[in-house]
Amino acid sequence: MNDTTVRDDPAAPEPVGGTSSAREWSLADLPALTFDPLLAELLREEPVARVRMPFGQEREAWLVTRYQDVRLVTSDPRFSRSALVDREVNGMMAHRVAATVGLNYADPPDHTRLRKVMIKAFTGRTMKGLRPRAEATAAALLTAMEEAGPPADLVEHLHGPFPLAVVSDLLGVPVEDRDRLADWPDVILSAGPGPKSSEAAKERMRQYIVDLLTERRESPADDLASVLGRACADGGITEAEAVSLATAVLVSGAHAVRNNSANMVYTLLTRPELADRLRARPDLLPRAVDELLRHIPHRNGVGLPRIATEDIEVGGVLIRAGEAVYASYLTANRDPEVFADPDALDLDRTGTAHLSFGHGPHHCIGAMLARMESEVMLGALLTRFPGLRLAVDPAEVEWQSKGFIRGPKALPVSW
Repeated sequence: MNDTTVRDDPAAPEPVGGTSSAREWSLADLPALTFDPLLAELLREEPVARVRMPFGQEREAWLVTRYQDVRLVTSDPRFSRSALVDREVNGMMAHRVAATVGLNYADPPDHTRLRKVMIKAFTGRTMKGLRPRAEATAAALLTAMEEAGPPADLVEHLHGPFPLAVVSDLLGVPVEDRDRLADWPDVILSAGPGPKSSEAAKERMRQYIVDLLTERRESPADDLASVLGRACADGGITEAEAVSLATAVLVSGAHAVRNNSANMVYTLLTRPELADRLRARPDLLPRAVDELLRHIPHRNGVGLPRIATEDIEVGGVLIRAGEAVYASYLTANRDPEVFADPDALDLDRTGTAHLSFGHGPHHCIGAMLARMESEVMLGALLTRFPGLRLAVDPAEVEWQSKGFIRGPKALPVSW
């Protein structure tokens, strides 16, 4: 996520490295799931480039696009996230999304300490235990949709409520509270509503999580809130860190999975031969989910940058100490030096792992959960509705605007 605090200040100083011929990156909304043409051009022609985005006291930043360079920047300890805390780097949003006390802005050893707490709730055993509940939730939601009859909006009936229910089960949010939380992630992760709306939503969510953690310390259960509550009581993390960790899981788990899974279904419905293949070969589903994650440009722009702590050469270009560097996972996943025919959606693709969940210390801790949810949703839809199809022309599907994660506002289907 791009969590930089930014403001557009014409008097702001130039970046540490001085002026350069930066590429203007407007980050305008793109049609449907069109791959960003500037990113494609930079990957081909200027894989380590200076870019200028709409916001920021600092006027420019570096952007790396090749697979190996992205892996270097996201794993080398000479590129720091904690150094962002007091910076206002050039970026794509006008406000911070995540709190600076959480994982997003931490470097080892603090990052290691926080991640060790979280891993206790994201084990393979936990995911295995969540899957039957997730399958039951998906079945119930699809039953309700079927009873309502076609046409139906899959975002309303499945992609919205399902990820919120699963991440709420993980965190320990009571069923009666979940409707209150439904809109907060969208406001927090969108540029459209503006900084004031985002901050108000974050404060409401923060207060809710503080209350939930307090309750779990008094009455622990088998959920993430209890894990965080115990870690607070033991002195392993602070309350502010616990709130930040819980918020990140809730916001990303509800918002990102909703949009990513809807993007996958849209792709399959506009490529029915792929949907038919998965119905005939359900054993391909895990591999297909990974290929869909690699191929679909799920996000707009880029996430949080890192700050070079010393002069470092990347891809034959010298990046100076103090300069901000962004890494594009989208382009890394389309690098022709790594993926054969990278623009093709190939359900038989094997080999090198995609970077859709990041790389290095900040690799997404919820990757296993997100994969499981997508497998459950796709499997349930393909099995239950063999005639599933878009109820409108693909060009009529309306897409979210000015969001960090791309996705349809609604996905009308029939069967």
